[in-house]
Amino acid sequence: MHGSAPPPPDPADRSAAAGFSVNSLDRMSIRRHDAEFLRSLQDSATARTLVLAGEMPVVKRGESGFDPFFTLSEAAALGAIRETAFLGFDKQSALFASLIEREEDLPAATDIAFLDIRLIATQGLLPADVVGPLGEAKSLLSWHARHRFCSNCGAPTHPRAGGWRRGCESCGAQHFPRTDPAVIMLVVDGDDCLLGRQANFAPKMYSCLAGFMETGETIEHAVRREVAEEAGISVGRVDYLASQPWPFPSSLMIGCVAQALSRDLSPTDQELEHARWFSRDEVRQMLNDSHPDGLTCPSKVAIANLLLTAWVAEDVFWNAR
Repeated sequence: MHGSAPPPPDPADRSAAAGFSVNSLDRMSIRRHDAEFLRSLQDSATARTLVLAGEMPVVKRGESGFDPFFTLSEAAALGAIRETAFLGFDKQSALFASLIEREEDLPAATDIAFLDIRLIATQGLLPADVVGPLGEAKSLLSWHARHRFCSNCGAPTHPRAGGWRRGCESCGAQHFPRTDPAVIMLVVDGDDCLLGRQANFAPKMYSCLAGFMETGETIEHAVRREVAEEAGISVGRVDYLASQPWPFPSSLMIGCVAQALSRDLSPTDQELEHARWFSRDEVRQMLNDSHPDGLTCPSKVAIANLLLTAWVAEDVFWNAR
């Protein structure tokens, strides 16, 4: 009935340690155009769906924790379904994503909770192999909510291919979910690394520099440009380390380690509130929540934590060569 599931993550796969990165669904992309097949999946007694109300995942409360899986009829009882998308097969069950409309003044049932997906990930409220598909669902449904009209002619668009395409019946244009690539880089110079903070960060938290890639750039070019703009320093060697799906709303964080060619900070934009060099020992203290000044870094959900952890362990590429 379905294709072969992807192999389990390689133990050496660094990316699997980041939040939203574990996703073992068989996406069955070659069957998305088979409308009859998709209807049979929806009619199956074992079909389940992940539900979002706007940006908020909906979960069931239980004595043993939270359960994000609903039958399609249970999802319909929560609110009018605006979109349904086929995510793939989880073992022997078809898994969908449902976007519902919920009346603002409608009180939530005592056995239902509306949770922020960041909270779910950072507090480990659901297993990692559930958080990954939930991030997929959030990204995909967010795209549907923002692309109801054709960017070519302005006419309404309609979902196609199990929710992985929208078509315009007026001009025939086809629209596909997009992923926005962003680079996030740990800039290092010997036993020091460069970290910065934005005004909207939690107090005393520092993180790796990051920014969206632009049209016509390689990953290396984007890293060098962003570091030059945010910190005013030059970067030489750039090595890819890991990546992370980031469903806010739909980015791919491309984690790199970059070699600084200068140290004097002179930013050309105003994105960072502050930036400075940190020693390896300081970063180790930040990772362990033991920095004497109370400085912190992002949690393990974020790929920035993965980059910092690898560098502290002297496990980045040029340390090993």
